[in-house]
Amino acid sequence: MPGQVTVEYDGAIAIITNDNQEKRNAFSDDMDAQLFDILGQLRCRRGLRCVIWRGEGHSWSSGRDVAAIGGQQVELTHHELMSRGHRGILQIFDLDAPIIVPIQGWAIGGSFQRALLCDIRIAAEDAKFMLPETGHGVIPDTGGVGRLYEMCGHGVVSDMVLTGRSLDATEALALGIVSRVVPREELDATALQMAERIAAAPEVTIKMARRVIKHLSEPDVRTSMADELVYQTFINKSDDFAEFRAARAENREPTYRGS
Repeated sequence: MPGQVTVEYDGAIAIITNDNQEKRNAFSDDMDAQLFDILGQLRCRRGLRCVIWRGEGHSWSSGRDVAAIGGQQVELTHHELMSRGHRGILQIFDLDAPIIVPIQGWAIGGSFQRALLCDIRIAAEDAKFMLPETGHGVIPDTGGVGRLYEMCGHGVVSDMVLTGRSLDATEALALGIVSRVVPREELDATALQMAERIAAAPEVTIKMARRVIKHLSEPDVRTSMADELVYQTFINKSDDFAEFRAARAENREPTYRGS
């Protein structure tokens, strides 16, 4: 069965699940569409108090399923495709209910960035985090770098983005990327306990508290995403990116011109 994103409900709690276990929950175009549809449903669901966004199997999500890129035949430019992706994931900001993300194994690339846009991240002891985009000739473009900058500052973000280094759960906790680290077997139960505690509080109180916190960071994240949209589109049309792809295909060293 191809990968899918599903949602189920436990009373006032919604549980989104990434399920593409053969590819460590890498996201395809179809999974993107399913996720965005679910977020749209949650925006309209009355009585929703908290969301858990989890992953089945080894990893929360290993990023983009490269083999599935372009699987949907659509008449859209690169800029339009990115704009559609931004609109889809920014529905997170339109929810009144907070989102808890329990992460095991890998959280990579765009998937890691999406987790950063959520409210709370907790990690299993084996969790690892990585932004490998520059190694593929592009830049992170899902908004998470703006949120990561707020958490970690210039140096850590530059290291992760420019060198592609990974962080383990202990480092992520020390940097504030996750708020708790728990044994793998306790990850889902801990997330559910947190969600139940949130759901038990007065609804308007959680809504207003989340709105205050969101207003502290959302403007900068949206600004970052606007920059990413422009610069990633430029990269896609650049001579250096064309040379990057040609050198890979021809198994030779690239010659870059900075344009």
